[in-house]
Amino acid sequence: MELCLGASILKRTQPDPAVESALVERCKRQDAEAFGKIVDAYQNRVYGFVRRMIRDNDEAADITQEVFIRAYQAFIRFDGRSSLRTWLFRIAHNLCVDRVRKHDRMPTEFHLDNGSEEDGPMDVADSRWDPQHLVLDDELRKVVETAIANMSEKLRSVLLLHDQEDLAYDEIAQALDLPIGTVKSRLFLARNHLQTVLSPYLKGEVSQ
Repeated sequence: MELCLGASILKRTQPDPAVESALVERCKRQDAEAFGKIVDAYQNRVYGFVRRMIRDNDEAADITQEVFIRAYQAFIRFDGRSSLRTWLFRIAHNLCVDRVRKHDRMPTEFHLDNGSEEDGPMDVADSRWDPQHLVLDDELRKVVETAIANMSEKLRSVLLLHDQEDLAYDEIAQALDLPIGTVKSRLFLARNHLQTVLSPYLKGEVSQ
């Protein structure tokens, strides 16, 4: 039986594109007020992503702060070829990877018998995991979080950006500097892993 990991995800509120574009231009002139509005619009999203990548509240807060410091310093070089949110998540992802490697805490990658990301592009069913809707039991919620944490950074980042942050394949490809086919393959593997871990719980085969 196919496991549906959440039928929908809450849509994230996006600033009006025209307003955001004007704020970006002001940020390029080091306008602190405009930058504060950018931070207000995106800091919770960035923190949520970082928190699931790092799994430490204090470190996640530090990295989130560093994301916006880096962004403020680099706005003059932001050329608009990617969206602002894609650019911010790219900075966040790179900082997370650097922090994990610095502390040598990279989780062991799991292996699936039915393929790997090297197999090429895969068609990914558009079913999304969403802990807010999928998991009502605290213990099962922990199972979801642990399953995500035990993925490799490569799979976890794609899953979070697509299914939690609602980024499209091309936006993830830009954020992670990957081919779209690789994004799809990693998402397929990540969802397969979640399905494997959660299926016994959702079928009632594991007592909680």
